[in-house]
Amino acid sequence: MSKKPEILTRKQVARTRIFGVEEIHLRFANGEERVFERLMASRHGAVMIIPMQDEDTVLLIREYAAGVDRYELALPKGLIEPDESPLQAANREMMEEVGCGANRLTALKSLSLAPGYLSHTMHVVLAEDLYEKRLPGDEPEPIEVVPWRLSELDALLAREDCTEARTVAALYMVREHLRQRAK
Repeated sequence: MSKKPEILTRKQVARTRIFGVEEIHLRFANGEERVFERLMASRHGAVMIIPMQDEDTVLLIREYAAGVDRYELALPKGLIEPDESPLQAANREMMEEVGCGANRLTALKSLSLAPGYLSHTMHVVLAEDLYEKRLPGDEPEPIEVVPWRLSELDALLAREDCTEARTVAALYMVREHLRQRAK
């Protein structure tokens, strides 16, 4: 295992409402020095929820994705508030975006996204035994909830409006998790 580089200096070079851009000057174990830039995301991370209506039906959402300028079919997700655990945040976000809560929440895995330059952790949470409950969210328009069968995952991934890599990874993870549990 390689020794982590030493951080010689770090400074914030830009700030937005959501991200900070940090410049870090590193010295590697072999003496080489480099300057890297990284996006600093929320310190608390975020959650992506896999709400299962039944053993084969996942509840997806369709909402506008500004980064690609189109409506995208994906799993519900959101930031973890400072006073919340990932499971609490998952239940809250699901109530805001899907209109239901879960009696059973299971943390499946924490994922990074572009770890070479983005400090972001996404906690993937399986939500089961759902019940109706809506909380007001911060979305600018109503979110469409789209039930989809995991047994038809290939058809979902063939669509042009389901391209988000975290959603794709989480759907494969939950499908395998449910298969293993059924054994």
